[in-house]
Amino acid sequence: MKKDFEVMLVEDSRTQALKFQIMLESHGYHVTVAQNGLEAMNMLLNSQTSIVISDWIMPEMDGSELCRAIRKHDFGNYVYIILLTAKDSKNDIIEGLEAGADDYLTKPVDDAELIARLTTAERVIRLESSLKQRNKEIALLSITDPLTKVFNRGYLNDNLPKAFKRAVRYNQKLSIIICDIDHFKTVNDNYGHQTGDIVLKSFVKELNDSLRKDLDWMARYGGEEFLIVLPETDLNGATAAAERFRSRIAKLVTHAEGNDIQLTASFGIAAISHEANESYLTTDDMIKAADRCLYQAKDRGRNKCIGASI
Repeated sequence: MKKDFEVMLVEDSRTQALKFQIMLESHGYHVTVAQNGLEAMNMLLNSQTSIVISDWIMPEMDGSELCRAIRKHDFGNYVYIILLTAKDSKNDIIEGLEAGADDYLTKPVDDAELIARLTTAERVIRLESSLKQRNKEIALLSITDPLTKVFNRGYLNDNLPKAFKRAVRYNQKLSIIICDIDHFKTVNDNYGHQTGDIVLKSFVKELNDSLRKDLDWMARYGGEEFLIVLPETDLNGATAAAERFRSRIAKLVTHAEGNDIQLTASFGIAAISHEANESYLTTDDMIKAADRCLYQAKDRGRNKCIGASI
């Protein structure tokens, strides 16, 4: 059975390295060989190796030094280290484990015992990978609005100030858009909150699909209000984007609970002008400017885009 794990064997004796390589490959492992710790580190930087089996006594960089070097570097995945050593005193074993080794085997190594230790290594690596993925999912949930799946208010509060400060410091363009569904309350009143939730999700998907990937981002600001952050975009560009969003929403028909629901939305835009004394400006000033423009759009009949520079 083919193994999912790549094993690196670090052994300065070519004879011993070949013996171990043949045995490991016979058990389905893909094996690479390094002759010392320095060579192993260089190879690790350009591979997806999950398990390192290293001799202790080697020239240039020995096994314990290699362990320390591996633990100082973030490879993006956990590297499980097994030290092979002729040293068998308690102090030597402690030294190896303190250097960062996960396990050790005393020479001469029994093949069956090594394979058993590798099985343990595989289990640990899978558990670590599963935990890492779960932590990523938890972190994502903590910054995501549960209904619409865009960023939540907490993420907005943390990251918009960073974008604002960066734009001011480096004289970069930055715009935001606050958008609000027109007469959304009537949807909940006439069709119920479940239908309202479907309409909200449809609305957000339409906008989110229109954003520039890996640049623009969107967060739920509150209720049926959403805030879109447009880096590297001046007022003209943001107004054009908002008008494009407005047009798409006006054409959107949401099918929910046997009903075809069509709505409009209003958009307030604010952009950094870099003309005023920006040392006195804050993120709140930008949000307030966009909010004022949004209410002007509402007062002028809704389904409109109005913007301003700060």
